[in-house]
Amino acid sequence: MTTLRIGQIAERAGVGVETVRFYERRGLLDEPPRTASGYRAYPVGSVERLRFIRRTQGLGFSLAEIRQLLGLYPESRHACGTVQTQVEEKLAEVETKIRNLRRVKRALATLVAACRTNQPLAACPLLRALGEAEEIR
Repeated sequence: MTTLRIGQIAERAGVGVETVRFYERRGLLDEPPRTASGYRAYPVGSVERLRFIRRTQGLGFSLAEIRQLLGLYPESRHACGTVQTQVEEKLAEVETKIRNLRRVKRALATLVAACRTNQPLAACPLLRALGEAEEIR
């Protein structure tokens, strides 16, 4: 069985060595056996697992959610619908964040539009509005 050292899997997966160690500590990547000289001997499949972790993390999944997905992937008795449900939940969460960010954007744009840049700082409408603001709607 072909094995790779930590630097090799890190390079192939496009991550740093410390990232590999971090995922090991978090239980997302199994700690590999060591060679007689003490080097980690990763199975080749670890590269794809690292790529999966990075892709899902890039899509906004938390490490806990990634751990759940890894429990389903790739050899599982679960149906694809299980993964679909988790991805749909993440999509709904992202849509909520987008709505909230749009509200924040509108509120900030309103504040910026109210600004008269030549005012002394003590009369700055932005500082006053921020101090008086209740909740962004």
